[in-house]
Amino acid sequence: MQLYLASTSPARLATLRAVGVEPVLLSSGVDEDAVAAAAGPLGGPELVQLLARAKAEAVVGRSVIDGFILGGDSAFELDGELFGKPHHPQIARERWRAQRGRTGMLHSGHWLIDHRGGLRGEAVGGVSTASVTFADSITDDEIDAYIATGEPLEVAGAFTIDSLGAPFISRIDGDPHAVVGLSVALLRTLLLEFGIPWHSLWNRVVL
Repeated sequence: MQLYLASTSPARLATLRAVGVEPVLLSSGVDEDAVAAAAGPLGGPELVQLLARAKAEAVVGRSVIDGFILGGDSAFELDGELFGKPHHPQIARERWRAQRGRTGMLHSGHWLIDHRGGLRGEAVGGVSTASVTFADSITDDEIDAYIATGEPLEVAGAFTIDSLGAPFISRIDGDPHAVVGLSVALLRTLLLEFGIPWHSLWNRVVL
């Protein structure tokens, strides 16, 4: 069973590969800010679900697809405010100074479309959320050094757990894969709604 990933996220791709799944990558090209603005005020889970759905829907009909299309999106919530990708160093710096020593929620939305046999079928979605606690000992120099790598500029919340940002995170409560941006546990559950066992996606040897 082939999985089509409507995302160019290196973290989502690496996560799938680590669990034995080599997806076909399809860039959605969705303008996330425009979709969010058109929807109006939404809570974290609702926003990431909306954007995950938009990304999955955007690739339908672009090519011959025989399998399942997965769209995903993530956002970090702190004090009721949602943070996506900062894009700019100064914005990332401000966020890190605000979140060090504190705990926020990382929401990851998933939308799965049944497109077996080249035909559009039903779709299901879900959100996985985990709390993230940052070390209170993070210095300004460490923040500047991390931002200088460029890594935090294009990830939700300006941090990663699977790369250079990991040493600055002291605690994760919930599904750690939700923090990466793709909950494989939730994806397995969504596939089961179509009667598809997880191991049918295995197409990659993991050593």
